Amino acid sequence: MAKTPLINNQIKAEQVRVIDEEGKNLGVFPLEKALEIAKERNLDLILVSEKADPPVCKLGDYGKYLYWLQKKKVRTKKTTEVKIVRLGFNISLHDLEIRANQTKKFLEKGNKVKIEMILKGREKKFENLAKQKIEEFLNIIKQKVQIKLEGELKKESKGFTLMIIKG
Repeated sequence: MAKTPLINNQIKAEQVRVIDEEGKNLGVFPLEKALEIAKERNLDLILVSEKADPPVCKLGDYGKYLYWLQKKKVRTKKTTEVKIVRLGFNISLHDLEIRANQTKKFLEKGNKVKIEMILKGREKKFENLAKQKIEEFLNIIKQKVQIKLEGELKKESKGFTLMIIKG
């Protein structure tokens, strides 16, 4: 469970730096004086940073502050997904274009893209042709969007994989 910030009488420091609701630094006060200031303004004294010397407290509505922290957490939580684009050994040029357009959309959304080419049966004998298809696909993508290769083309038991990101 996330640790909620301490407020008002929960704060144990003797001296605190007080920041008002607009973000201006009011200065360093004894805890009792800081609590008095908060009470005069009908606000809470919220401990923002206890590691600072002296600890930093902000004047504000505790409920609004918790809501703001929650929104901040959600904003920073945005992670990149790995999207997979599969290419067949006998894929046509038109289908490569379609997959390139889809890859462009994934990259513009900030996702990583894993390009896979699965080789079955006798296709495994023609690795050089498979690599050429992947290079052709990469050239099509490079015409549409700036990319950066993450690692290199990997040979796996079932075929080839390659990770790309927007560059």
